Amino acid sequence: MGGWQPLPEGLPAEVRHFVEQLRLLKDGTGLSLVALGARTAYSKSSWQRYLNAVQPPPRQAVAALCRVAGLTGADAERHTVRWELAVQAWPRPANMPERPPGAGEYEDDPTLPWWDRPEEEPAPRRHGRLLPAAVLLLLALLLVAVVGAVLLG
Repeated sequence: MGGWQPLPEGLPAEVRHFVEQLRLLKDGTGLSLVALGARTAYSKSSWQRYLNAVQPPPRQAVAALCRVAGLTGADAERHTVRWELAVQAWPRPANMPERPPGAGEYEDDPTLPWWDRPEEEPAPRRHGRLLPAAVLLLLALLLVAVVGAVLLG
């Protein structure tokens, strides 16, 4: 695999295989990382992280690389399946707690890696104030109607 730096020791087999396949796919394009970045909307530094197993790529980045490499159909789907297996096995940073059993699958947000996502916060409860406001508005409209009827006769 050309001039690639060695992958980290202890990398799960699914991750290692996935990254090696991405490297082969990228090398097959003949593009530099800068040119690949220009064609996929993912920066050179992002591709360096993905292709050196520092960070898992978003699904869209894998799809973009397949598109640039001319892969379609079943060939491109194989890379998506490898991505799914790799993301499940990808080592989490030491400061990231493990996902509880039964938690949702990897959410594919291309702009935010899973370890940087904030914890889900419940939406503010506004509906508790909505009903009293609606009732007051209704009473005000009713009062205007009654006063208007009395004044206009």
